[in-house]
Amino acid sequence: MILSSMTKNGAILTAFALITTGTVALTHSLTAERIEEQEKQQLAEQLQQVLDAHHYDNQLYKDCVVITDERLGPRPEQVIYRAYKDNKPYALVMRHVTPSGYSGDINLLTAVFANGEIAGVRVTKHEETPGLGDKVEVKKSDWITLFKGQNVLGEDDSRWAVKKDGGQFDQFTGATITPRAVVGSVKQAVLFAQVEFDNLFAAPNICQGAK
Repeated sequence: MILSSMTKNGAILTAFALITTGTVALTHSLTAERIEEQEKQQLAEQLQQVLDAHHYDNQLYKDCVVITDERLGPRPEQVIYRAYKDNKPYALVMRHVTPSGYSGDINLLTAVFANGEIAGVRVTKHEETPGLGDKVEVKKSDWITLFKGQNVLGEDDSRWAVKKDGGQFDQFTGATITPRAVVGSVKQAVLFAQVEFDNLFAAPNICQGAK
């Protein structure tokens, strides 16, 4: 009797698992293309926020390299997109991250022209305090847009700090840590781009097959 009951319950659990797995697989197959399209659209929007489309004539998301470099943060790999104009290297769009935010990692996207000038910066992800540190978001304030047109003159460029530390960038009332972390991360990303610009454009393209 006990054996019969165990066999019956086992069969029910197996059937339930098969139905659940099949439902998940079917849902994934029906939504995968739509999710991929949404991700592509989101990426295109992020890239255009830091580098206007008129600055390049290639498909930006289809030309990239992946780099591991501490100047771009502690993650093992960061994606860098390459913008061309008339077949000439024109700008880099770099993903980078700083672990020095008040609430942890702050993810950024920074575009730099060949002459080292910043085309644009955006925070793409963070966990900073609402109403204080979240002013690094362009939806909350225009602070992040102040980087556009700036340049870094070297590691010792004292302008690249918040005003509380003697630099040129405003800090937020009650939230100095967050802007300090963003300023430092952008500075390092720009210095990285200035030094590695030609090497990055010489590297193999790993996004060529992007759909």
